[in-house]
Amino acid sequence: MSGDSSNQARSTAVKQLKALGLSTYAARTFVALVSLDEGTAQDVSEVADVPRTRVYDAADELQDRGLVDVKQSSPQRYWAISTETAGRHFEQEYDHRVTVLTDALDQLASVNRSTEQQGVWTVTGRDTVTERVVDFISSADDEVVFMTIGELLTDEVAKCLSTANDRGVSIRLAEMSQSVESRLEQDVPDAQLFESVWDWSDTPAGRLLMIDQNKTLVSVLVGGNGEHPPEPRDETAIWGAGQTNSLVVILKALFTWQLDNNRDSQEE
Repeated sequence: MSGDSSNQARSTAVKQLKALGLSTYAARTFVALVSLDEGTAQDVSEVADVPRTRVYDAADELQDRGLVDVKQSSPQRYWAISTETAGRHFEQEYDHRVTVLTDALDQLASVNRSTEQQGVWTVTGRDTVTERVVDFISSADDEVVFMTIGELLTDEVAKCLSTANDRGVSIRLAEMSQSVESRLEQDVPDAQLFESVWDWSDTPAGRLLMIDQNKTLVSVLVGGNGEHPPEPRDETAIWGAGQTNSLVVILKALFTWQLDNNRDSQEE
């Protein structure tokens, strides 16, 4: 491994360990011990940017977390667990913390959470919009009406549509590009396609979604920072819920007209 790539790996590892709750010195000490396999406080200090006197406190923190074992010798020596074990350790700890957090938030959440909203909510960021799309589809009881462009059709969204279909939710897909339709026909073979009045080929439109005729979301592509290859385009969306919500009323009318018109044409 070259010097530059090695330094980059160290920096990345320290950053992630800090995000997972280690102090800066503990993170640097652990990364140093991984590269050394084992060593004294002096060894760690020479490899990492940690004063020798602070290595002892960092090692105590790591030992308390089960990441380092200590050999009672003179001087003391420290041994780091394997990278695979460290990964499992943090994964289990993270899962536990998420479970505890979810349980606590569930206790705090309003029992009578409002489903009728005046106005609309804004969501920014492609990953965040995808989270809302998945969440809304997962909450569907009767019907999902969906449109999307190809670059926004993730495996997660396709799987969510398939799961909703398996539990008896009607999936209605508006006319989209051939590649998107082919992909969804494979993942959701029972989905019903209907003709759309929208032509998205020359527009920045992203996704349209209606859940149980009571919740809607519409998104567009906007200028981004290049974090979503292959194009530097991000996504922003608005959504609303409730029978009298303005966004729901408008999109419900458009979707209902298209669906009814499509049904009439099929019956002729």
